[in-house]
Amino acid sequence: MPTALDTGARATTPAAARGAADGADGAQGTHGALAEGGPPRRADAVTRATRALALATLAALIGLGLAWELWLAPTGSGTLAIKVLPLLPALAGVWRHRMYTYRWLSLLVWLYFTEGVVRATTETGVSAALAAAEIVLSLLLFALCALHVRWRLRQGARPAAPA
Repeated sequence: MPTALDTGARATTPAAARGAADGADGAQGTHGALAEGGPPRRADAVTRATRALALATLAALIGLGLAWELWLAPTGSGTLAIKVLPLLPALAGVWRHRMYTYRWLSLLVWLYFTEGVVRATTETGVSAALAAAEIVLSLLLFALCALHVRWRLRQGARPAAPA
């Protein structure tokens, strides 16, 4: 006999509860699966493209931060390389289509933008060029996160097609 919990009002498993709580879409890289109670469905082309570009941009921002502080224009003993640590958990969340990750990443990326602006205006040479690259990557990552979230929310708001 179905209970109120089984009617779709709430997730019935811990994994589904986590998925519904943070906008997750299943472990296989699907879109809109667990929270809706139906079978997982494949992400559409826009979702896949924004995810792929966001992953590439995020990896580039992490790589730039590490290369900048460890090899290209190190400051001090390279301890500023730890600035990329907050970006590492975002890789897993973006990989798994976690809406919550896209949302907090779109806020976090402004710290890297600010660092880029400060260092582009106060440093010279290679550091200024690297700061400009950080600015571009930060803005691109923000735009991709915003586009991804807006697209996914718009797709989720559409009514199902009649059977």
